[in-house]
Amino acid sequence: MTIVGNGASATAANTGEGQTVCVTGAGGYIGSWIVKLLLDKGYAVRGTVRNPDDAKNAHLRALDGAAERLVLCKADLLDGAALRRAIAGCHGVFHTASPVTDDPEEMVEPAVQGTRHVIAAAAESGTVRRVVLTSSIGAVAMDPSRSPDAVVDESCWSDLDFCKNTKNWYCYGKTVAEKAAWEAAAEQGVDLVVVNPVLVEGPALQPAVNASLMHVLKYLDGSARTYANAVQAYVHVADAAAAHVAVFEAPAAAGRYLCAADGAVLHRGDLVAILTKLFPQYPVPQRCSDEVNPRKKPYKISNQRLRELGLEFRPVAQCLYETVVSFQEKGILPAPAQP
Repeated sequence: MTIVGNGASATAANTGEGQTVCVTGAGGYIGSWIVKLLLDKGYAVRGTVRNPDDAKNAHLRALDGAAERLVLCKADLLDGAALRRAIAGCHGVFHTASPVTDDPEEMVEPAVQGTRHVIAAAAESGTVRRVVLTSSIGAVAMDPSRSPDAVVDESCWSDLDFCKNTKNWYCYGKTVAEKAAWEAAAEQGVDLVVVNPVLVEGPALQPAVNASLMHVLKYLDGSARTYANAVQAYVHVADAAAAHVAVFEAPAAAGRYLCAADGAVLHRGDLVAILTKLFPQYPVPQRCSDEVNPRKKPYKISNQRLRELGLEFRPVAQCLYETVVSFQEKGILPAPAQP
């Protein structure tokens, strides 16, 4: 994602000098990229992680500017006191930390309570001017009553009963956590803005392969022999991070912002076709697991609100290409043979 008028390789403006912000879940996939962008822009960053001394956070300490302007703070979503200490004196908060699981006990309470703790800490600080919450398309699009021709936008909410009945506890948890955030922010007078990314792909800064990256990896490493009759929207991880920083910095930003690439919604058949074309050396499945039912049609999704802030998005094919190159560079997939 680039600001209009700047090339993709342009250096980020130092708009963050003199400001301190907190990023919860700093070691995660999106959180790491937000930390990187904030440091590039001159912010001092406090990143919350479960264990600051864990070697898996080494990628954060290696970022440009980290030695001078990054402090890792020990905090857990259910530890309100630790979150208050991390947020005290900050000018802004990026709340990215969230469980990613379909276990209702591990998903719902930490997601909701963590969000409430962050909002309360921001209100108590007296210095935080805005909280940016990472929600999800999972809080937006899970609604079977929506017309297939309707455009998914920021007015849409997932149907909680549908999420419960289908045991989709991740989407249920993200929905109730976002609703709790809006309620708490209104009660405590906190300026809240929410980013709702679709499935995030692109190069990982952290060493581990998370759930969203596994979505692509399974079609390349031989673990998936077929692809589903399903559709999915995608966005580049750097674009998702830039969206968070943009809505923090734009004074007039308010409400929810769907974060998706242009033409983001692909059927799995289109996804594997792109992967096959770009990386023919891998065993990408060519058969759908559902050859009986009609092919699912991609839905329409709007990224207009972020575009109105001057943001542009990388194409989905570029996003997928950079994801796989990252796997190769990390040794997760074999690199192409040198000529």
